[in-house]
Amino acid sequence: VQLQASGGGLVQPGGSLRLSCVPSGFRVYYYAIGWFREAPGKEREGVACITSRDGTRSYADSVKGRFTISRDNAENTVFLEMKGLKPEDTAVYYCAATERVVAGIFMLLEGVYDYWGHGTQVTVSS
Repeated sequence: VQLQASGGGLVQPGGSLRLSCVPSGFRVYYYAIGWFREAPGKEREGVACITSRDGTRSYADSVKGRFTISRDNAENTVFLEMKGLKPEDTAVYYCAATERVVAGIFMLLEGVYDYWGHGTQVTVSS
C-alpha cells in the first residue's frame, strides 16, 4: 500500500492549488482518506477527510469555506482543492489512508490513519 501526494507549489496569497492523492494497492472508495499538513516548528494537523463509501467530509476550522476534499472513484484519486490561500497555509501536505470506519472528531486525528504518503510542499508567499 502506497500513497502519492502531488500538486504542491508556490502560489501568491489569494491563489489556488489542487492537490492529488493517488494510492497504489487499494481503491479509495473503500478507505477513509485524510489530508494533513505540517508547517515548520508546528505539529502536524488534520486539514480535511473524506470517509469511505458514503464520502462524508470533515474540515479543520482553519480551512472551512476555502478547501474542498473530493473523491473520483473512476480515477481512484482524492483531491484537495485549496482556494483563498494564505501565508499560514504554507506547509508540507500529506495524504493518509485507513480502512477503519472513522467518524466525527476521529476523522482528523493522525493516529487513526495507517498509511501515509510522502508530502508535497505548498508555499504561499508574495
